[in-house]
Amino acid sequence: MAKFECLVCGWVYDEDVGDPDGGIAAGTKFEDLPDDWVCPMCGASTEDFEKQEG
Repeated sequence: MAKFECLVCGWVYDEDVGDPDGGIAAGTKFEDLPDDWVCPMCGASTEDFEKQEG
């Protein structure tokens, strides 16, 4: 599964882990995140994330 890095603060969303503190189950694909989900570290929207290569 993929990882996406917040371009604002550097926090990484890992699809294998999800965001348990934010109610996002492990295995949730980035494109399937709710529209109102934001970075748990800085509050940036999904538009401020970039897929990590490799």
